[in-house]
Amino acid sequence: MIRVRFISADGGSVSEVQGAPGDRLLDLAQADGQPLEGTCEGQMACSTCHVIVDPDDFALLPPATEPEEDMLDLATGATRHSRLACQIFLDASLEQLTVRIPAESRNMQGR
Repeated sequence: MIRVRFISADGGSVSEVQGAPGDRLLDLAQADGQPLEGTCEGQMACSTCHVIVDPDDFALLPPATEPEEDMLDLATGATRHSRLACQIFLDASLEQLTVRIPAESRNMQGR
């Protein structure tokens, strides 16, 4: 099992869950009640599942594809360690993954 830590935007709370190789980060986050909308349901047509990956863990992930980079250009508060949670699948080589929920997001459904 892989330990996944979600840090709130203000850094005030941390939630830890366990994931298995092949699990998608967006699914784990939503099951844990994290505020990641995922409007496009993982089709990489929005940036509402934007997360900021811990720099040490970021280096262990496969690089973002060009379409993912294009979507990240639309994400509010994107950093050099930003990724879309719908595009991160846990891999057996990971022992842990820590991500921060961004302070802002664009609500594509206008709720």
